[in-house]
Amino acid sequence: MEIKENILTYSLSETEEKQEILRQYRGLLKVLKQKMKPGDKMLIRSAFEIAAEAHKTMRRKSGEPYIFHPIAVAKICVEEIGLGIRSCICALLHDTVEDTDVTIEDVQREFGDEIAKIVDGLTKIATVMDTNSSQQAENFKKILLTLTDDPRVILIKLADRLHNMRTLDSLKREKQLKISSETVYVYAPLAHRMGLYNIKTEMEDLSMKYMESETYKSIAKKLQDTKRERTRYINDFIKPLKDKLQKTDLDFEIYGRPKSIHSISNKIKKKGVAFEEVYDLFAIRIIVNSLPEKEKEDCWKVYSIITDEYNPSPERLRDWLSNPKSNGYEALHTTVMGPQGKWVEVQIRTKRMNEIAEKGLAAHWKYKEGKDDESRFDTWFNQIREALGNQETNSLDFLQDFKTSFLAEEIYVYTPKGDVKMLPVGATALDFAFSVHTAVGIRCIGAKVNHKLVPISYKLRSGDQIEIITSAKQKPNIEWLNFVVTSKARGRIKDSLKEEKRVVAEFGKEILLRKLNAINAVMNQSNLEELTTFYKANSTLDLLYDISIKKNELKELKEFTVHGDKLIAPKPIKVADGKIELQDFKPLSKKDTELVIFGESSDKIMYTLANCCKPIPGDDVFGFITTGEGLKIHRTNCPNAARLLANHGHRVVKTKWAKNKEISFLTGLRIIGLDDVGVIHKITNLISGELKVNISAMTIEAKEGIFEGNVKVFVQDKEQLEDLVNHLLALPGIEKVVRYDTE
Repeated sequence: MEIKENILTYSLSETEEKQEILRQYRGLLKVLKQKMKPGDKMLIRSAFEIAAEAHKTMRRKSGEPYIFHPIAVAKICVEEIGLGIRSCICALLHDTVEDTDVTIEDVQREFGDEIAKIVDGLTKIATVMDTNSSQQAENFKKILLTLTDDPRVILIKLADRLHNMRTLDSLKREKQLKISSETVYVYAPLAHRMGLYNIKTEMEDLSMKYMESETYKSIAKKLQDTKRERTRYINDFIKPLKDKLQKTDLDFEIYGRPKSIHSISNKIKKKGVAFEEVYDLFAIRIIVNSLPEKEKEDCWKVYSIITDEYNPSPERLRDWLSNPKSNGYEALHTTVMGPQGKWVEVQIRTKRMNEIAEKGLAAHWKYKEGKDDESRFDTWFNQIREALGNQETNSLDFLQDFKTSFLAEEIYVYTPKGDVKMLPVGATALDFAFSVHTAVGIRCIGAKVNHKLVPISYKLRSGDQIEIITSAKQKPNIEWLNFVVTSKARGRIKDSLKEEKRVVAEFGKEILLRKLNAINAVMNQSNLEELTTFYKANSTLDLLYDISIKKNELKELKEFTVHGDKLIAPKPIKVADGKIELQDFKPLSKKDTELVIFGESSDKIMYTLANCCKPIPGDDVFGFITTGEGLKIHRTNCPNAARLLANHGHRVVKTKWAKNKEISFLTGLRIIGLDDVGVIHKITNLISGELKVNISAMTIEAKEGIFEGNVKVFVQDKEQLEDLVNHLLALPGIEKVVRYDTE
C-alpha cells in the first residue's frame, strides 16, 4: 500500500509487460487450484480485470506495473498464509478503492457484502493521513478495530506489508528506515501473535537488512561460509535419531533449519558473544504424522527417543502441548548436548501442529471447524475488543500497552483453586489481581506466590500459584502504573486515579472561578481550553488538578485579555537563545531534508548527538526532530530507533556524515582477556603510543586470571575505531573487544 510513485529504471516493452502480467496471474491461479469450486475462477478473473484496469497507468518505484503488487499480495495470502478464494479477491482489490476510481459500492455490487467489508477495512487502514505525531499508533488502532470484525483484514495487511518489505530496494533511504522500523516494531510482533512464524521471521530479517545493513551482511556471509560444515554436523546429529525412529511405527520426517539472521543477531547482542560462540545457529525439527487422539503420546515418544540418545538440558524443556500458546502454537522444544559438545535445539510437532505453526490463524480456524470450545484466539480477540473500548487512551499509550499486553510471549499461572490463567511475560502479582476482577485489583495489598508472601510488584513465572490479599482501605496510586504490563490493569488503575483526580480538581475549579471573576472573565469550555493550551496541561482535568494542589498558581492570568466572553492568552515573547523549536523545522525544503552533519549545513541547524546510542562519524544514522531540543542524531541500531521511526516517521531527517578531522568523539571499548603481566602497558602503549588515540578514562578489573577493562577513547570516526579494535584483538591474550556507549 505504501509504494506507488512514478520514477523508473524498468526495461520491459509493453508486449513483454502484458505477457509478464498474464504469467503472474496464471501463477496465482495455479496456487489456487486446490481451493477452487465451480464459479470461483470467474470471480477471480473479474477481480483481476478490475484491478488491472484500475491500476493500468500506475507504476511502482521500481518502474514495474503496479498490478504486480496486488497479484503478489494475493499469492502470499494463498501460498504462505493459507487463505482462500475470498481473501484472494480482496487482496487483488486491496488498493483499488484507495487509489483509483473504483468505489466500495462497485465492489459490493460485483462481489457481495463480505468482500466489500474486508476491502473497506483495508482501505480505512490505508487512508490514515501522515498528519500528527502518533499517526502510526492511530493507524495501528484502526487496524485492530478492523481485526476484531474480520481477522482476514489483518492477514491481508500483513501479506501487503511483507511484499512491500521484499521490494523495498527501490525506495529512498528515509522511506526504507521508516517502513522497516514500523515493520519490526508492530507488524512482525503482530504476525508472530497471529501464529505466522515464517512471515514474522522474514519481516525481522528484511527490517534488519535496511536498519543494520552491516551486521546483517556480516551474519549472512558467516552463515554462508559455515553452511557446509553445519550441514555435515546436522547429518551426524540426525543419523542415530533416524535409525531409532525408523524402528518404531511412527510416520515422521526430520530435518535441520538455520535460525534467522535477526534471532542470531539478538543472541549476539544479549549474550555479548561472537558469531562463532552462538551455539544454536540451527534447530532440528521432527514432524510426526499422527492421529488426533495420539498426538501428545507420539510427541512424548519422540522426546523419549531423543533424550535416550542425547542428554537434555532440564531448564530448556518447553511444553506447549499441555498449554498451547494463545496464537495456537503447539510443540515440544528441548535442547540437548550433541556431538562435539554443542547444544542443539530440537522441536517436535505433529503435521497438524506444523501447519498451524506455518499458517497460523488461517490453519487454526480450519482445524477449529466443528469444535464448540472457545479458542485462545477468541479469548485474545475479546481482550482486544475490551482494550479498544477504552476510548480515552492516548494512541501512543495504547500502542505501547498493546505491545506489552497482547504481543508478548505468555506465561501460565494458577489460581488457588488450580484454574489456569495466561498472562504476558513480565506480568506481576498486581496484573494477576486485575485479571481476576477489577475490584480485587483495586483492593490488592500483596499476594502469596506458592504460599510465600510477596509484594504487589512481584514478577510472576510460569507455574506460579497466586493467592491475592486485599484490604478495604487500599486504593491505587500512580506508582502502580510502574508495576503492571497488562492493558486491563493499566486501564483500570488510570480510571481509578482519574476519579480521585476529579474529586481533587473540583477544589481547583473553585479557585479558578474566583480568579476569573477578579478579571471579569467567565468560566466556559472555550476559556478552559485556552488556559489548558497556554499552561501546556494534558487536559482540562490536569489543569484544574494542578491548580488545586498549588502546582499552578495562575501567575500569568493577569496578562490575559478579555474580549466579551472570550479569554485571550498573551503572545509569547521569543527568546533568541539559539534553541530551535519544532515549528522551525516544518518548512524543510527538499534539499535540506538530507542534512550533512559537520558539513556545509551544520552551522544552520542546532543538533545534538543522542545519549542513548552515542553516534560517531561513519555510523549509520538518522536525524530526529524533537520538541524544544532541535535535532537529535541517533544510530539506526539504537535501542530507541524502531520506536521513534515507527511512531513519528514524519519527524525523521535523512542524515549523513561529512569528513571532519578536527573533531573527536568519545566512545567506549570493553576489553576482556587473560590477566598477564604487562597487559595494561601493552594496551595503553598500543592506543596512545602506536595509534596516537587519546584516552579519556580507563578502568581495569582482574579476577581469577581474567581481566576486564573499560577504556574511553576519543576517535574521529568509525573507521578509526574499527582499526583500533582490530589492533587490540591482535594483541596476545586479548579475547574480546566490544564497543559500548559511554555515559
